Amino acid sequence: MHRAMRSLIQNVLTDVAKDGLPGEHHFFITFDTMHPDVEIADWLSDRYPGEMTVVIQHWFDDLDVTDEGFGITLNFGDNPERLYVPYDAIRTFVDPSVEFGLRFESPEDDEDGDADILEIDEAPMDEMVEPSPDPQERKEAEVVSLDQFRK
Repeated sequence: MHRAMRSLIQNVLTDVAKDGLPGEHHFFITFDTMHPDVEIADWLSDRYPGEMTVVIQHWFDDLDVTDEGFGITLNFGDNPERLYVPYDAIRTFVDPSVEFGLRFESPEDDEDGDADILEIDEAPMDEMVEPSPDPQERKEAEVVSLDQFRK
């Protein structure tokens, strides 16, 4: 089940790399910053020693999707940083524009094959993301906590 859900994430990101984000789609991706294959700047891993949530929405660059994970450049306070996130490090993947989300259990729980499909409450997501008046405007990437959406 986890492989199938991670394959879905790969397919979605491959489409975004090829064609850009369609319509109002945007993603909140929470990942384990301590996963051995995660590649992030030292200052980010120091600031987020357990997990980090990135938002792929208005500004991102160089999205490279592979069978093992994805690389992307995001803007942190006018400081572009390259990240590499293997699919195994992803804990949640949420697209609030269509009220869809996935949550993966910790690696120890991977053996049972369970992945949760999250029910997304639209109101709190609206509070988390303010629409940009100009989609071309360069935005800072935000790190947000999705704890309020966990069961």
